[in-house]
Amino acid sequence: MLKQYDVLILGSGTAGQSMALRLADSMRVALVTKRELSDSASNWAQGGIAAVLDTADSVEAHVRDTFVAGAELCNPRSTRLVVENGKRAIDWLIDRGVPFTREADSRLGYHLTREGGHSHRRIIHAANATGAAVQSTLGAQVSAHPNIDVFEHHIAVDLVIGDKVGQPGAGCLGAYVLDIDADRVVTFAARNTVLATGGTGKVYLYTTNPDVATGDGVAMAWRAGCRVGNMEFIQFHPTCLYHPHAKSFLISEAVRGEGGLLKLPDGTRFMPDHDPREELAPRDVVARAIDFEMKKRGLDCVYLDISHKPAEWLRGHFPNIYRRCLELGIDITREPIPVVPAAHYSCGGIVTDLAARTDVPGLYAVGESAFTGLHGANRLASNSLLECLVFGEAAAEDILSKPRTQPPVLPDWDESRVTDADEEVVITHNWAELRRAMWDYVGIVRTTKRLLRAQHRIRLLASEIHEFYSHFRVSNDLIELRNLVVTADLIVRCALKRKESRGLHYSNDFPETLARPRDTILRPPKARRSAQG
Repeated sequence: MLKQYDVLILGSGTAGQSMALRLADSMRVALVTKRELSDSASNWAQGGIAAVLDTADSVEAHVRDTFVAGAELCNPRSTRLVVENGKRAIDWLIDRGVPFTREADSRLGYHLTREGGHSHRRIIHAANATGAAVQSTLGAQVSAHPNIDVFEHHIAVDLVIGDKVGQPGAGCLGAYVLDIDADRVVTFAARNTVLATGGTGKVYLYTTNPDVATGDGVAMAWRAGCRVGNMEFIQFHPTCLYHPHAKSFLISEAVRGEGGLLKLPDGTRFMPDHDPREELAPRDVVARAIDFEMKKRGLDCVYLDISHKPAEWLRGHFPNIYRRCLELGIDITREPIPVVPAAHYSCGGIVTDLAARTDVPGLYAVGESAFTGLHGANRLASNSLLECLVFGEAAAEDILSKPRTQPPVLPDWDESRVTDADEEVVITHNWAELRRAMWDYVGIVRTTKRLLRAQHRIRLLASEIHEFYSHFRVSNDLIELRNLVVTADLIVRCALKRKESRGLHYSNDFPETLARPRDTILRPPKARRSAQG
């Protein structure tokens, strides 16, 4: 069951697909995705991509906005790398055929919108479904490329590290991957492996993320010996649609950028009481304000009102939001939208350099699974897809610059000592308990007591899950649960180490912000388990 490639990419979002296309003219690429090719957080991205495209804007302004939103914790080198390469990344997408929304009267020829935290209009978009437009365009080209093999319904179990398979010092040599439909583990061998596995949102009870966002890349990299950083900074999107039949549907930042107002049930605005930037404040500020008002007044939700805009304009600028809300009986041209905060984006992840290299040779991380330092303590709206593109290009260039060698020969997955699971309910129960504990104790506002309570429960769950994993054959749910509990533990450990409030991490016990911004870096124990245990 050995498959050999030059490059193995785990994840099919914008980072994974753009990398595959940049590499495939010269190398054989395997693109592994847990569900369908289009099933990723990138595909759900509504707002757009931030880049300096207008002559009235500047690189310095975009860098400054990023630092302000990131609570001065952003890495200067990675921030400048991303911002300076923004226009080139957009030009690459346009050349690929991405249908960004045009505007005949503008010098650029495309409509630019503005979102919270930005000092200029710099968000290029495709109506309010930018991610879907990018994914569908790139996805069609990925599927058609003769050097890219797409493996849908496959989930990585773990990375293959040379030290554990009799090839000391060889770094990462590929991954063991479960073919979900065939219910068998396949060995993928590659000299270059890319973690483009997305975020960690499903570690929380309420999230805007798709079901595939289970922290797989972070957990696998940690087990392989990679450092992780700033996992405490979980961005809660302030405006997720609140409706019993709407799962994980977010109301784009652009709605506030275009004049949407946040209101209490009686129609009173509240953001002016919380921040001088009002509705255009960064997401962490808005999310805490909503959380404060909901807890103070015992509310189930607040309301985002943009009904004062012309109906035809709303239908043209926010067609997906208009359509989805209307399906649920909410006409955004006439009434406000009920919203609540929900876990949305992880600013931390696997520590990488400016070429997206991790601590393990041959292993790269791009997109939301990576910690590049760009986002600091809070991601500036619409910087995420740009990061995927710029660091995806940097990683591809680094891989292409290396001498091309034959893929390694690796041992098959060994399941001779395990049996079929006898009680799948254990997985379901632990999954629910973990996500509830994270939501209750590691949410928007934190305390040391709550964090310690979460840590205690997470470690009890981790012990149960490891016991289950050690004795039974792997399944999709078990793999995801194993990764989620590792990710949850890393989030809590990082949160306990930060003795201040900064950006997305707000602690009632440490409400002040320290004068010197510092990253929270966790280093794994030197002795790691083998890839299969």
